[in-house]
Amino acid sequence: PHPPKHSFPTRRSSDLLDCANCAAKMERAIQNIDGVTHATVSFMTQKLTLEADDARFDQIVKEAVKACKKVEPDCEIVVK
Repeated sequence: PHPPKHSFPTRRSSDLLDCANCAAKMERAIQNIDGVTHATVSFMTQKLTLEADDARFDQIVKEAVKACKKVEPDCEIVVK
């Protein structure tokens, strides 16, 4: 079975993500979280797509949000 895939819009108080470089840093940080199968952060669409272990998914999302905040403190992840 494949892990679930979820997309989360990212929001920022001013222009959402500042730059593609920040999105790439977030993506690398999330991919290093234990249990993450695949992660992409798109600067163009302002979305985080995450595939991860279903048993730990909620915890992984929390860790991903924390990783994004380290790169871009004003970033807001909206889980839908």
